[in-house]
Amino acid sequence: MSDTRIALALEAGLPLPATGKIAVLGPRAGMDLSALPKDRLVLITRFKPDFQAFAARGYDVATDSEGDFSMALVVLPRAKALARAMLAQVRLVPLVAVDGQKTDGVESVLKELRKRETVQGVISKSHGKLFWFAPGADYADWQGQVQKVDGFLTRPGVFSADKVDAGSALLAQALPPLSGKVADLGAGWGYLSAQTLARSPDVTGLHLVEADLTALDCAQVNVPDARAQFHWADATLWRPDSKLDAVIMNPPFHTGRAAEPDLGRAFIATAAAALAPSGQLWLVANRHLPYEAALAAAFGKVQETGGDNRFKILHAARPSRQGR
Repeated sequence: MSDTRIALALEAGLPLPATGKIAVLGPRAGMDLSALPKDRLVLITRFKPDFQAFAARGYDVATDSEGDFSMALVVLPRAKALARAMLAQVRLVPLVAVDGQKTDGVESVLKELRKRETVQGVISKSHGKLFWFAPGADYADWQGQVQKVDGFLTRPGVFSADKVDAGSALLAQALPPLSGKVADLGAGWGYLSAQTLARSPDVTGLHLVEADLTALDCAQVNVPDARAQFHWADATLWRPDSKLDAVIMNPPFHTGRAAEPDLGRAFIATAAAALAPSGQLWLVANRHLPYEAALAAAFGKVQETGGDNRFKILHAARPSRQGR
């Protein structure tokens, strides 16, 4: 969202309340919110990197939209089900503004909301829209519902909410029995960790590291194993208390629509730093992602051990002293 859209909306008649807290749901790190009164904002995000970025800038940050607000600004996510759930969360707030890019489906959300509410104003700028309304409709059908995927609990908006991710399933089948201390970087709602613990009785502890708190909440239900430890953390920055024997991961490779291989490379760097000299890394990745050079720089041994036409399974051992 650009600050320009907010400023234009205020000029065009968005009636900013004179008092009361303003909730901003789903803001992204680097977003310019300077057109709004900083001392009245509560930024609500369950994504750890964004939470940390806004906290560092001095904003009041929370993970849930509890409390009384005079206004809410909903920043649309890409997932339509999550967008609906966010709007249902603020159905009792007197004034709601919605901001989003066309690529995030703002046109579709605006069309749907016009069937429920009287939209008071719309601003179009920078390939997106900002519009506002006073909620009055029933949003029971938009509230985020718990889902079940092969017996696992998921929620709208988490990665692979509707099915087990094919890459994770492939890696789970290919993993040998592991032992000792293990970490699952970018653990999501816990499928890979659950499979690993079920097949590896000699694992003494498994760290599930996940930046999306909603996914991690699901993982705590899906992995009811005493050996599991849950960390709401940015996997690119996380470090264990002691060195690990193995790391498993299906690293994310985008934060928006474009592929960002550097994110996966940062996961590889975390793995190398976290592993003991005898530790091993197992990862699955889309075939087009160029991770081999990063692996070769951080590990003494790298090989492709399996996969299919979509995914490759990579195994790395002997983390370098520099990596550790």
